[in-house]
Amino acid sequence: MSISYPRQSARTRRFTLGVPRAFQLAPDGSRAAFLRTRAGDDPVTCLWTLDPATGAETLVADPAALDLPGEADLPAEERARRERAREQAGGIVGYSADRELRIAVFTLAGKLFVADLAAGTVRALPAAEPVFDPRPDPAGRHVAYVSGRALRVIGVDGADDRALAAPESDQISYGLAEFIAAEEMGRFRGFWWSPDGAALLAARVDETPVARWHIADPANPDQPATEVAYPAAGTPNAIVSLVLVTLEGRRISVAWDRGQYPYVVTALWDRHGPAIVVQPRDQRSQRALRVDALSGETALLHTEHDPHWSEIVPGVPARTPGGELVWITEDRAADTRRLTVGGKAVTPPGLQVRGVLGVDRDEILFTASEDPTEIHVWEYRPDTLTKITEGRGVFSAVRSGGVTVVSGSRLDGDGTEIEVRGPDGVRPVASHAQTPVLTPRVELIAAGDRDLRTAVVLPTGWEPSDGRLPVVLDPYGGPHAQRVLATRRAYLESQWLADQGFAVVITDGRGTPGRGPAFERAVQGDFVTPVLDDQIAGMMEAARRHPGALDLDRVGIRGWSFGGWLAALAVLARPDVFHAGVAGAPVTDWRLYDTHYTERYLGHPDEEPETYAVQSLIDRAPDLERPLMLIHGLADDNVVVAHTLRLSSALLAAGRPHTVLPLSGVTHMTPQEVVAENLLHVQTEFLRSNLG
Repeated sequence: MSISYPRQSARTRRFTLGVPRAFQLAPDGSRAAFLRTRAGDDPVTCLWTLDPATGAETLVADPAALDLPGEADLPAEERARRERAREQAGGIVGYSADRELRIAVFTLAGKLFVADLAAGTVRALPAAEPVFDPRPDPAGRHVAYVSGRALRVIGVDGADDRALAAPESDQISYGLAEFIAAEEMGRFRGFWWSPDGAALLAARVDETPVARWHIADPANPDQPATEVAYPAAGTPNAIVSLVLVTLEGRRISVAWDRGQYPYVVTALWDRHGPAIVVQPRDQRSQRALRVDALSGETALLHTEHDPHWSEIVPGVPARTPGGELVWITEDRAADTRRLTVGGKAVTPPGLQVRGVLGVDRDEILFTASEDPTEIHVWEYRPDTLTKITEGRGVFSAVRSGGVTVVSGSRLDGDGTEIEVRGPDGVRPVASHAQTPVLTPRVELIAAGDRDLRTAVVLPTGWEPSDGRLPVVLDPYGGPHAQRVLATRRAYLESQWLADQGFAVVITDGRGTPGRGPAFERAVQGDFVTPVLDDQIAGMMEAARRHPGALDLDRVGIRGWSFGGWLAALAVLARPDVFHAGVAGAPVTDWRLYDTHYTERYLGHPDEEPETYAVQSLIDRAPDLERPLMLIHGLADDNVVVAHTLRLSSALLAAGRPHTVLPLSGVTHMTPQEVVAENLLHVQTEFLRSNLG
């Protein structure tokens, strides 16, 4: 039976269901564990193992077989973690394993389970409920977890469940990542085991100073509003400290200048001891500190400074077996983010390092880009640098014991490919993802003097003789996200939009990653000018390359989150160029967005009030001349619905007609099948009716 693209995309969670992911490898390469749903439209994730030598798979844990309540009974902490991680599936969406990959632990419906990966069996542990973020110690004897904001531990045999660190008040937690860490720093965890399993390094988070916001559900007035601790720009953050806790109950505070460096970026605990990375509120530096596990005293390992901001890069710090620090530093002279080992740069100028994937013996696996539209996996061995993925695409990998699992999406193929590379050859891992009902027709170009990476998507089968097309810009356009990548799956939705009768143009302008520090820092203090100018430049180059195809008298723009802010800004600031806009979950007043993200680019609002005023859409409300649709989930706790409501009120006060579409029960994501499907139709009809 035929299915429309909007319905297929919604049903498959944008084709992510059925894709193998979250691979972990045993140190000797003898076993791999991973997650995957049974089918491309099945949202329930299962835990599997794989024999790299033969390719044989074993289903270890299937939530459907455990007879538990569904996703409606998730603990609040787990719902928040999934929102921060943009997790759209259900079931076993995360797991943690011991060092030898003999056992894995996970939660379902707030209960704790342990899986014997060799035997393929699963059993429940009688832990205090609800259980959040369970992690076994490296030796596989105990499981630490969080429940009731306390850090607890239980034996893998189910014995001796107890609290190691209990909160002193209901505003304090142990072992949890605070909102800022999870949303903006990429740190989703709040505790780390010692290699011998005798102690833990744990975050103590005090949310007392954080302002309380309330997320209500107007569609269900009988339900109370949810209270969230939200640190908006210029307001107090949570107070984060670290403690060392032994299984015997000894507790030691970690000492560093928390007044100067309040942000805990990340931590690790390897054979060389614990280490942490901290950052000041202005984010212009980072410090990697060695922690004495006996006294809690710290010593400087490395410091990084930048006059704009010091970028947090995934995977660092790491250490080699010999104890050399693995870091990613910014070479300003070469405008390149480079991999360093022991303080020495080991990657060349021009190769933009994206992140460290892991250190295995004397090998460092990392991702990097020669072309910003491609992300490849590279390997560094002493004095040797090797690119291990080929072709136009976006790749990642995990390695251990001489076995490498490589995953990637290509511009010339559908979906995600996964293969195991080892001594026994190369073996594919089956993906159950559905094949899209359409194939993108995309052209990647470099636009203007800044070589802005731009994608042009035209209707399937369109020919120049068919006449000019109204244009829709479909960007994100801001920091920490790219839309123009050499992977076919990135353009599926844009192709469907094009097939409704539009020329779709997507540009990654200044501020987006992959082009080097200077390109990213061009937006400091000013999102408006560089971001908007680059979107227009990308469109003009697309029109130049396709004479007679793009009708620049009929231009629309749509976007979500930062892209939503950009879409609304476009019709407010440049009505001479943009004739209609669809703004989804837009940030309309940057004073309402969080501290770490906003202050990194715009500074502190008390010190830079004019900067915030210029970026505000609310102050521009009287300038609206073009049709504007605002879409917002009422349950959004990232970009709260107040953004849209305040802009709508300002537009109404100025007598400016506009459209508002509230989404009841929807967060910053839109995983609900009906919502995701019909949102595409609603946006398309709005653009069609206003562009002709």
